[in-house]
Amino acid sequence: MMILRPIQKSDYPALLNIAHESGHGFTSLPVNEELLQSKIARSEASFLKETDIPFDEGYLFVLEDSETGEVVGTSAIEAAVGLDDAFYHYHLSKVIHSSRTLDVYKAVDILTLCNDYTGATELCTLFLKDGYRKGLNGKLLSKSRFMFIKQHQHRFADTVIAEMRGVSDENGKSPFWQWLEEHFFSMDFPTADYLTGIGQKVFIAELMPKYPIYVNLLSKDAQAVIGQVHNNTRPAIELLKSEGFTFNGYVDIFDAGPTVEAKVDNIRTVRSVQNKQVRIGQPQSGSPVMVANGKLAGYRATVAELQVDPASDEIVISAELANALNIVSGDSVSIATL
Repeated sequence: MMILRPIQKSDYPALLNIAHESGHGFTSLPVNEELLQSKIARSEASFLKETDIPFDEGYLFVLEDSETGEVVGTSAIEAAVGLDDAFYHYHLSKVIHSSRTLDVYKAVDILTLCNDYTGATELCTLFLKDGYRKGLNGKLLSKSRFMFIKQHQHRFADTVIAEMRGVSDENGKSPFWQWLEEHFFSMDFPTADYLTGIGQKVFIAELMPKYPIYVNLLSKDAQAVIGQVHNNTRPAIELLKSEGFTFNGYVDIFDAGPTVEAKVDNIRTVRSVQNKQVRIGQPQSGSPVMVANGKLAGYRATVAELQVDPASDEIVISAELANALNIVSGDSVSIATL
């Protein structure tokens, strides 16, 4: 059984392994021992913190194979980005060059540096190990965060975003960054990506072009990847689109990967969550659903085949499932369809 739970200090070796496996372009998990341990400590503090508004909390989850005890994936939620450190994007928009005298009218794409998503909740750090990219593991790792947000909605903003990994090759070369590097920077993409991951973002404000960039002045290779995702990221963005997330022209400043957004109340899983009271017994076989307890620091979520009666406030689950979710008869659980 796959169980999603908050990360613990003892999960550090597994998180380091995931950071190595995730490769270039995965900014939120740089291979840095001090930073990774700090992320774990911050997450543990966030789950224990009492708050009724989103601020600087970061909730980091891991997916564990209950049979082997192996941590096989991770995902996270940032409660509110950009409140204590600038959160940059390029916004893709148009300007019109026209002359009635010459009968010329031309729409031109431009990229403008901005901080428009300051204060938004961010879905981030989603990674599933290669051998486990099957079945419903990816959906559980990603969508269970929506159940957590629904249960603790006062801890999160009304707008939720997700930055999608942009195009780069196996050596970490990004066509978009190569153009920026040539004209404005003297560092390669992996270095810039790593510095951002460890929180050293001052160079962005110091070196990034201050004025809008005309897209047609970029190299053809750079133009071609604006708003495009890395091949490994395609399943993730398709899943988010199915949840109601949309692309509104915001792209990453390093690899030009798209950022998608949705209002919390418009997210499909959030809208479909049902709360049920647990009765432990012999459940009838049904369709696979996500089921999560209603706890904070003790949050647990998994996928189970359950018979769900929309007209009933009760759900019957097995003793094994109740034990995995750390609940007893009479407790409340959240159910969401897959």
